Amino acid sequence: MFPMETYVPEGRPGVKQKVDGGNIAGHNRFMIEKPYHHGDLKQALVDAGIALLEEVGPEGLSLRAIAARVGVSHAAPQRHFDGVRGLKTAIAAEGFRRHAAFMRAGLPPDADRQARRFAAMQGYVRFATTHPHLFTLMFSTRDAEFSDPDLQQAGAESYGVLADIAEGLEPLYDGAPDARRRAEILLWAIVHGYSQLALTGLLCADENGPALPIEAVMPALIGQVDDPPSR
Repeated sequence: MFPMETYVPEGRPGVKQKVDGGNIAGHNRFMIEKPYHHGDLKQALVDAGIALLEEVGPEGLSLRAIAARVGVSHAAPQRHFDGVRGLKTAIAAEGFRRHAAFMRAGLPPDADRQARRFAAMQGYVRFATTHPHLFTLMFSTRDAEFSDPDLQQAGAESYGVLADIAEGLEPLYDGAPDARRRAEILLWAIVHGYSQLALTGLLCADENGPALPIEAVMPALIGQVDDPPSR
């Protein structure tokens, strides 16, 4: 299933080698095809795609370019991805998995809900500003196929972090039956909107002082909520 590479062996049992000046004579050379072995070729291609994406942006991605980076034939990616859109979809899915891990990594285990909430949102923003092209691709319906099951699962994993930190914000919606869902969307809208503004440079420092971090913006809103310690 993997692309084939060719080589000229040093020798082969049962084959008489004709040597001239230490070199095998040309008419005794022969080519043997062997499969290219890679621990996880698809993942290697995705990783190479992410690295290339961050260098050149989504318009510069191509199957041929990532194949060259990994060191396989230009046909190899076609065995794993349905064209460039398929590659971008796989990259977006990996981006969401990394995004979720990035947010979780900063969560203080013994802190209260408010501290965990701010830590996750800080992680969301840092991921966006550290990996701008990947972050943009992850939410681009033009580039990625959002009906893809793997992308849907990865996106749900990332969203799940936000859903967890929305716990305790239900009182903002005064007993509405879908209060938890509303709280999740509220957090997502705030942190994603902030991240997009940060990417455009519109949150840069001005005459009024340095750019405000996300945690400086949130307390006025969610500080109204009686947020008991985590259980």
